[in-house]
Amino acid sequence: MIATPEPDHDRKTELMAIDQSKSGIKGLVDAGLAKLPRVFVHDHLNLNIKSGPAPDNVKVPVIDFAGVNTDSTRWAMIIDEVRNACMKWGFFQIVNHGIPVTTLEEMINGIRRFHEQEPEAKEKLYSRDESKKVTFNTKIDMSQTMAAYWRDTLTCVMAPNPPDTQELPETCRDIMLDYTNNVMNLGTKLFELISEALGLNPNHLKDIGCTEGLYVMGHYSPACPEPELTMGTGIHTDSGFLTVLLQDQIGGLQVLHDNQWTDVTPIPGALIINLGDLLQLISNDKFISVYHRVVARNIGPRISIASFFRTYIQPQNALRMYGRIKELLSENNPPIYKETNVVDYFKFKHLKGVEGTSALAHFKLC
Repeated sequence: MIATPEPDHDRKTELMAIDQSKSGIKGLVDAGLAKLPRVFVHDHLNLNIKSGPAPDNVKVPVIDFAGVNTDSTRWAMIIDEVRNACMKWGFFQIVNHGIPVTTLEEMINGIRRFHEQEPEAKEKLYSRDESKKVTFNTKIDMSQTMAAYWRDTLTCVMAPNPPDTQELPETCRDIMLDYTNNVMNLGTKLFELISEALGLNPNHLKDIGCTEGLYVMGHYSPACPEPELTMGTGIHTDSGFLTVLLQDQIGGLQVLHDNQWTDVTPIPGALIINLGDLLQLISNDKFISVYHRVVARNIGPRISIASFFRTYIQPQNALRMYGRIKELLSENNPPIYKETNVVDYFKFKHLKGVEGTSALAHFKLC
């Protein structure tokens, strides 16, 4: 998904103009944008793969968490459903997960308020400095030829060492703290279920650090004038252990399943859960991290909040090694991957600059 430069197209100048405006894609739209800037055009959208609604019997699993904390029979049933979803899809939606619908709605509204406030209020947070805990920017890559994504993003590193409260935008400060506290609690429960689904002690994944770090991205994608030419997010897998995604009712998220792009249909009050590469690595391919993408729409804004459980953001644990869990290995299930630390993994994945190819292959044993 790499845009081929045109002879008269000065990509760097166009990118710098967008970046220096510090107003994001919303600023372009508010200024009356009618035609997509060349830097957002994706020339290769892999049209060979079918896209759209899947047959009625092929849908991302929906798991009802009702009774997960109080009923041992339901707990066992939910573990089975989680196991099947993690083995076959790498994605599932959950309902009755314990986070109030009002909290979910207010989180979406909070991200909307942030992105729709006056440009001057957002400019002070506009940055590409990854050492900062709170930043706002547009998904563009100044150093490579990859096309830009049609989205603006507020990023907040919320665990294990959250930013000072005053660093969080006032427009969504309170709900960000409330929502992420709920997500952290839910994440602990999810890792317990996944641990048992792997046949491990329920605290196994927590004990090796999977629940420690939380990195939150609040995406805002305005209605696009030429949605067929660009992407909200390109083809990728998530890098960490687990992602909890809250999306509005506009949709656009698609999962690659059986060589078909399958829509993840929005369900009111639901959360989307997907596994990351490092969980596939430590589970020795028992559970999978799969390709997904977000298509652009001519309606909007589309708002989504992705909460990533991953550990590299805390320096003291950056070099911790992760490898296949020894309890999952046997003569019939030998190790597939070599050990790696999250710094090396992320460095390799994000320096490649190629969408639609798995970084996991680089870490396979010969």
